[in-house]
Amino acid sequence: MTKLSKYRVLIAGILSPLAALFLYVVVYATLSRFSADLEKDWLFRLSLSTLAMTVPFVVTLALAIRDRCRHALSLSAKVGLTLAILSLGLAWKPVSDGITRSKQSRNLAMRDVPAPPFETLDLLGKTQRLGDQKGKVVLVNIWATWCGPCREEMPKLDRLYQQRKAQGFIVFGLSDEDADRQRKYVAQVPVSYPLLTISGSVPNFYRDIARYPAIFLIDRRGRLQPAPGPDQPFEKVEAAVDGLLNSGSY
Repeated sequence: MTKLSKYRVLIAGILSPLAALFLYVVVYATLSRFSADLEKDWLFRLSLSTLAMTVPFVVTLALAIRDRCRHALSLSAKVGLTLAILSLGLAWKPVSDGITRSKQSRNLAMRDVPAPPFETLDLLGKTQRLGDQKGKVVLVNIWATWCGPCREEMPKLDRLYQQRKAQGFIVFGLSDEDADRQRKYVAQVPVSYPLLTISGSVPNFYRDIARYPAIFLIDRRGRLQPAPGPDQPFEKVEAAVDGLLNSGSY
């Protein structure tokens, strides 16, 4: 037991990365379970979960300080403390995601401002420009092949596109994944609307996405309008699109 306590700082440091990840998952899952509104309190849940990731470092630091008060830190203790410090770097991922999600929330809430133009290739190699859709209602769906909700939503978007395209409605699916991966995916989940790559000029506005799927709605004047979030029923997306189609504003 005495020998083990001699290396407690090293052991704590080695365990710090795993403990940090474990605490993040447990705290985030627990807060999500008891959340009254997942969409509104995401920042609180993310902040508290990220803070929990620092606990292993604090414990290791406390052990190191305690050992330092008794005698000089051994090499093993210094190694353990260094590992604990490095484990703090794991917190950068949720922090980065939080920053991106904050940008996403801000962008999705924009109203009556010109939509940033884009020009890029679709999966068929055809150039697609937002500027070519003047006078139409445009829905830009940000998706990913690994996204389960995207798989459920895309067939619904395709039906909406087929039913409303004669009224001046177009859907663009945009993914930052390579074209071959997208093609394999749509072989299983076929859609008739254009799927875009980011091989052309696509502003970060459409790429600062932390939560998938995401929808940008653009009215007939080329201005952004708020779209329902992924937590809301798809019927609200239909209603929002119909509202823009029937507005008669050009």
